[in-house]
Amino acid sequence: MEEKIEKEKDGTPGETAGEMISGEKGKNPGGSFRMGFIGGFLTGLLFLAVLAGGAALGRYIAQRKLENQSPPVVNTEDPAAGEGVLTEEFLQEINTVYRQICQYFLYDFDDKALQDRMLQGMVAALDDPYSVYYNESALESFTSQTEGEYYGIGCVVNQNRETGVITIVKPYAGSPSFEAGLLPGDILYAVNGREVTGTDLDQVVAMIKGDEGSTVKLSVVREGEEDYLEFDVERRQVVVNTVEYQMLPDNIGYLAVSSFDGVTPGQFKEAFEALKAQGMKGLVIDMRNNGGGLLTAVEEMLDYMLPEGLIFYARDKAGNKYLEYSSDAEAALDVPLAVLVNGNTASAAEVFSGNVQEFGVGTLVGTTTFGKGIMQNTYTTNIRGTRAVKLTVADYYIHGDRNIHKIGLTPDVAVELSEEAAKQAVLSLEEDNQLQEALRVVREQIH
Repeated sequence: MEEKIEKEKDGTPGETAGEMISGEKGKNPGGSFRMGFIGGFLTGLLFLAVLAGGAALGRYIAQRKLENQSPPVVNTEDPAAGEGVLTEEFLQEINTVYRQICQYFLYDFDDKALQDRMLQGMVAALDDPYSVYYNESALESFTSQTEGEYYGIGCVVNQNRETGVITIVKPYAGSPSFEAGLLPGDILYAVNGREVTGTDLDQVVAMIKGDEGSTVKLSVVREGEEDYLEFDVERRQVVVNTVEYQMLPDNIGYLAVSSFDGVTPGQFKEAFEALKAQGMKGLVIDMRNNGGGLLTAVEEMLDYMLPEGLIFYARDKAGNKYLEYSSDAEAALDVPLAVLVNGNTASAAEVFSGNVQEFGVGTLVGTTTFGKGIMQNTYTTNIRGTRAVKLTVADYYIHGDRNIHKIGLTPDVAVELSEEAAKQAVLSLEEDNQLQEALRVVREQIH
């Protein structure tokens, strides 16, 4: 959740684990959250809300995302569904505040900006890091995130759900962010001079994307540096291959999945079959720093890999079960398997990894995952369909009726990535101690 730039997903992985931020990195990027009351009107329906910086994570949440799956409709006219906000007295107060702004506020202001911020504030008042209002530009950026192509800088970012701090997780090799010198662990402080700590990650991603050939100025905080580092990064078309693979010694295949986009299942199957054709005797699937993605993509991949059984279902606010997915009896996996996970493995990546663990077909290696066991749906809010609100609508469960929200998946073999390795943008096989442990686990199971 970019979120390639990527949001992790869904941390929305675009949306990520708090333990990833150990403390100040030369400056205090989390220390200036904006709070205020925004007043105004919205085509007859007026809202006043407190705007607070802070709680949004990341996905591409990164959640990119267990989203766009509507639960059964709940009767909103039922008193139990809420007492109602738009009372006559409240609407009158909104009108009063707006008139006072028009009459007395010293500076010029933008009516459209007032509308946007009022709706953003209303959703922010839900105190849910995954519920977000999107204006036109933010919605366009959000809906483009699952296409696999975009004009941006080619890097994965995540956001601490407690502090709102945004961190660079991975610049893709050969991407503009990689060429500019951004490194894992860099804290993104400002985009084009605007401080972004506490800003919703989808909005930050929209700020970073832009026209091909244009540049975006990023200010980052880097451990060991006293001052902010400034980078002018060119935006280019970035085509992300969400699946990378190679054959390692002892005929152990290595298959890394960076996110679950529309193109991912096809790329995954192609890679798996290519490794089998090369005589694969064991397999390591790398789900580290995968913030999630499309539910349909992970369901298709699990059906391809797993034996018959229930792999996913959701429960809405009324307790209704829906969106049940099962794998059939035709499983392509017939070799020992290890899946690499870490604190940025989230959402759909946890659905994949958790089912591997629950079905008993593979070993999880690494560190405890992010723990996102809820899903969102996006609803348009105007006639033109150019604005939308994303709301958390359900809990989800994997095989074994297991919900991992705020818990995560505990690896079968726990191993931390070495401190030195964690700072490198590109990691060799020999330096990756987590991968080496996964290879050892698979090697011991090969007969």
